[in-house]
Amino acid sequence: MSNQYNEEELDDVVDLKSGVVGRLMRALKPYWPQMLLAIIGIASVSYLDAYYTVLNKRIIDEGIVARNLPVMIGLFRNYAIVVLAQTVGFFLMIFIIGRLGEQLRYDFRKKLFHHLQNLSLSYFSKTPLGWIMSRVTSDTEKMADLLTWGVLDTVWAVTNISFAVFFMLQLNAALAVIVIISLPIMIFVSFKFRVKIYHHYRQSRKANSKMTASLNENITGVRIVKALRREAKNLDDFKVLSTNMYQESYRAVLLSAIYLPTIQTISAISLVLILWRGGLQVASGAITIGVLQAFISYIMMILWPIQDLARVYAEMQNAIASSERVFSLLDMQPEIRNREDLLPVDSLAGDVEFEDVSFHYEDDEPVIKNLSFHIPQGQTVALVGTTGGGKTTIVNLLCRFYEPSSGVIRIAGHDYTQYPLEDIQSRIGVVLQVPHLFSGSIRDNLRYGRLDASDEEIEQAAKMAGAHDFIMNFEKGYDQDVGEGGNQLSVGQKQLVSIARALLAEPDIFVMDEATSSVDTLTEALIQKGMHQLMSGRTSFIIAHRLSTIKSADLIMVIEDGQIIERGNHKSLMRNKGHYYNLYTKQFRHDLETKYDLFADQEPDASAA
Repeated sequence: MSNQYNEEELDDVVDLKSGVVGRLMRALKPYWPQMLLAIIGIASVSYLDAYYTVLNKRIIDEGIVARNLPVMIGLFRNYAIVVLAQTVGFFLMIFIIGRLGEQLRYDFRKKLFHHLQNLSLSYFSKTPLGWIMSRVTSDTEKMADLLTWGVLDTVWAVTNISFAVFFMLQLNAALAVIVIISLPIMIFVSFKFRVKIYHHYRQSRKANSKMTASLNENITGVRIVKALRREAKNLDDFKVLSTNMYQESYRAVLLSAIYLPTIQTISAISLVLILWRGGLQVASGAITIGVLQAFISYIMMILWPIQDLARVYAEMQNAIASSERVFSLLDMQPEIRNREDLLPVDSLAGDVEFEDVSFHYEDDEPVIKNLSFHIPQGQTVALVGTTGGGKTTIVNLLCRFYEPSSGVIRIAGHDYTQYPLEDIQSRIGVVLQVPHLFSGSIRDNLRYGRLDASDEEIEQAAKMAGAHDFIMNFEKGYDQDVGEGGNQLSVGQKQLVSIARALLAEPDIFVMDEATSSVDTLTEALIQKGMHQLMSGRTSFIIAHRLSTIKSADLIMVIEDGQIIERGNHKSLMRNKGHYYNLYTKQFRHDLETKYDLFADQEPDASAA
């Protein structure tokens, strides 16, 4: 799926009528004072650029040819003033636009991050992480570049050409017409070439993306490749991808090789015409040598702005496409939002009730079907059953990560949609099967759900969860860095930190999703102890993989195809010898067989003989 989104980012199709450009201009509105100052600065620099040539013309005609030293000195003084003014103008313009660009990047990313925090869990379940990351990073970068350097480069090119034409008309209208006629031809050729070159380079990057993905898959899956003898077939596939990249890159290089000589040829023709016509006028005394030199300079001056305009236009396609993707993300509305008639929440302590609750993802078959149950406050409920039966969906509904398609969920006597969403989720503690820690210290992670917690409260929560001892074994104790995603800690240690974090947040309802399924027996015992502390006096929901861990639960519900097919405590369900009995005895037999195999694999002690 990630490849699909990468290719989408390389599409050239941009609808300029879609309103994106208007939204970009509105996004730039708060920054117009800085942008206007930068535009005035670059226009002034362009004017001075064109005025240079006029000064050169005067130095040649009024100073060098006329052999007038005082005039030359005066003109050189003016020249120095222009250079200084242009230097200051360049500095201010680059500083202002650079600072504005950074401000735009900061504001766009902050706005996107804030918006992402408010989106529902369902959005992140359906959207690849790479796609979201690209919106916040590379797409905002392109938007900011378009609104700053893109606008500035366009203004610079247009004003440069305009001032050059203006001064040429002032010097000699007949010669100016020759240059003016050649301008549309050079602009047309530049735009055509630039767009095609840019297209092929993008296609080359798309091919490179596919080739890199193929290379990565083959290297990371090299054991499977060798086991299935896929070397020859994979090599053929790689050759196709590599050939596509070569062909697109070759076309881009070929067009680039043709482009500049073509522009140079057109400008050379204009230059020859100027030299021929201007030379005749110089010979007849109609114009001076300085005027002819000025026209030659203006022809060379307008070459770069024309090429820059073509480059900006080609890159604008990509930037507008990036902007469209950013706006589409900002337009995404959370599926779960607060109602207007909200009830204040001090605590969610109370009974939990599901009444005829059904739920489905998208338009698929319902995952939960007319589910009803009532859990008194303080009880521990275990959800068991086969994978895909709907256990995790039930607790996701309870946490209001999703909302029922039909039916009502009540907490403490009220429909939970009457409570503020943030209050519900802050009063429910969740420990997942795969615990997630954030970069930083153990202390930072424990304080993550309760920022005002003191160091003493942090240590007390860690002790209750059984995490204190292993934390103190680290060199830095609670200030030990956990690494990215907690990769410096074992799975069991991360789980104990997660339980301590939930304890510190003092939730009213506790949810544990198969938290002991990936740890050894000793660590499981520690986690069970932490769980007991956390669940004490709280309504708790546990999704259990190891059924031996939920024997003491007040209520066990067997979930199958989104419905409760059995309910009761451990003893009653074992007496009934139904689905739970079959699951429990099957798992018990499997554990015994595993232990027996471990003992059977041990070598007999030779000394005993």
